[in-house]
Amino acid sequence: MKKIVLSVGGSSGAIYAKVLMDKLLELKTQWKEVAVVMSDNAKFNWKYELGNEDYLNYPFSFYDKKNFMAPFASGSAKFDTMIVCPCSMGLMGRIAAGISDDLPTRAADVILKERRKLILVLRDTPYSLIHINNMKLLTEAGAVICPATPSFYSKPNSFEELAATVVDRVLDLSGFDLKSYRWSEKEE
Repeated sequence: MKKIVLSVGGSSGAIYAKVLMDKLLELKTQWKEVAVVMSDNAKFNWKYELGNEDYLNYPFSFYDKKNFMAPFASGSAKFDTMIVCPCSMGLMGRIAAGISDDLPTRAADVILKERRKLILVLRDTPYSLIHINNMKLLTEAGAVICPATPSFYSKPNSFEELAATVVDRVLDLSGFDLKSYRWSEKEE
């Protein structure tokens, strides 16, 4: 049973966080705990982009971004995966530099030092050389860079289905067993 930290960063792309939370609910038999920390900009973007504050309705444990007493601020809590979705370039830069000045950056630092799985779902584009170098540093430190680049070969019919093409990859990378579109596989 997985223990997951979900950090919802402040870049545009609240749809990715929403679809990820929805899919985690569908996979509830595969996780023990989902702990969520959202930045102020993440909450603003959710309301602005999705027109609601439904993140408040999910049955996950929510933590304030300054709460360094959250269990996943320490490696002893044994959270095995952290997903940052969406991840802004600023948040990625702070993680790459080891600046642990809030709960998301501290949790990412813990995940990396414990050699556990950190997945960053980057949403911004284009990338500057600074962004690319930060991606390189984090990849060398063991993180997985998974840009929010949707695919189209599954012929998605809605924004949520389009976002799911990214979220399904993130869940695959996290080790979940899920039913998803697979290239060249026949549908059952």
